Amino acid sequence: MKRAAFTTLGCKVNQYETRRIEEAFERAGFSIVPFTEEADVYVVNTCSVTGQAESKSRQTVRRARRLNPRAKVLVTGCAAQMALNHERGMDGADLIVPNPEKLDALAYFRRAFPALMPAVSGEAPIRLVESRTRATVKIQDGCDVHCSYCSIPSTRPGMTSRNWREVFEEVEALVERGYKEVVLTGVLIGAYGADTGSGGPDFEGLIERLHDVRGLARIRISSIEMRQVSERLVSIMTARETKVVPHLHIPLQSGSTRVLRDMNRPYTQRDYLDLCCRLQDALPDVALTTDIMVGFPTEDEEAFEDTVRVCEEVRFMKAHLFRFSPRPGTEADRWGDAVSPQAKQERSRRLAEITERTRREFVQRFVGRTLDALVETRSTRSGRLRGHTGNYIEVEFDGEESLAGEVIPVLIEGVEGSVARGSVSSETLAGR
Repeated sequence: MKRAAFTTLGCKVNQYETRRIEEAFERAGFSIVPFTEEADVYVVNTCSVTGQAESKSRQTVRRARRLNPRAKVLVTGCAAQMALNHERGMDGADLIVPNPEKLDALAYFRRAFPALMPAVSGEAPIRLVESRTRATVKIQDGCDVHCSYCSIPSTRPGMTSRNWREVFEEVEALVERGYKEVVLTGVLIGAYGADTGSGGPDFEGLIERLHDVRGLARIRISSIEMRQVSERLVSIMTARETKVVPHLHIPLQSGSTRVLRDMNRPYTQRDYLDLCCRLQDALPDVALTTDIMVGFPTEDEEAFEDTVRVCEEVRFMKAHLFRFSPRPGTEADRWGDAVSPQAKQERSRRLAEITERTRREFVQRFVGRTLDALVETRSTRSGRLRGHTGNYIEVEFDGEESLAGEVIPVLIEGVEGSVARGSVSSETLAGR
């Protein structure tokens, strides 16, 4: 059989799309092998959100070429689209598929290399996600916000939403295969709706309809802009029988109102703090996680201290920290890279210390309480079962493999680092 290998860089949207491409290759008769093994075709789904991500994407393409110099290397994703936009190639790539057409990657490959297609198509089952417990479902693509530092509007042009019935049917199929939780993802997820192709409800309406999927225990929102956290969404999350977990990932990027203006982010520091305060009042158990950019060109020490103050006030459960790098064609590119690498490193270190402390403190709040956890796998570190609560606390506890995929009550007994230690009652174990 012809062998195909896949790898993904970047966001959950990319991860979902890679699985869809992999599914198409598998159904066409390819045998799917790990990316580290020799294959006939390597598919690299790239990222260009930062200069480091783009550099890593190019390194991965060259690595694929070294794994088998005779293989064909197909490249797609945001870094590939960036190369097309600037009429550049990618060293080691035999075929570049435009980002908006990446789900047609197999068709591109078939037209370019018909002799390399398997003689017989397979009938492989759909495999959209890696985990057997939590499934990612893409509902929306594209962004029209045009943050001054971001190249996504040029690498994912156009705003599109999947038809709500297609999303509903995919979630139903995933639940039938045993998944208890779905993670809704998109580039600008709150923009989901009829105006961009859903053919039906808006974002909140889609979530309300997904509550009708029998057997679905949890709905998680992967990332949402603060201006799209509506009162209606909060009402859905606070409803008695809600399936939406108390966890929102709301990008901050900077705690400085001045820098946010320079970033073309449509809110102020006070807007962000007020939203977080309202959420924490409405949902006392809510976990707030975020993205923070360090070293934007106009981020001086005073602006950085504003970000520190926001982190201390919100007390994020987790923060993804990344350093600014100029993206060609963006407005911020004209400012260059004004903050020194040393300053970026020190600011990143300081924020990491703060957000790791607030993460531990958040977990500590729940010691002595029983929370429902989705059992995922066994920890290679401790040998215990591992899972996540609705508010995304990672918890480990003793138990049998048969609990995998179940949502069970776990007593939080302590904290080891930023991971909770828990136990499952004998009544729960007997009932399973």
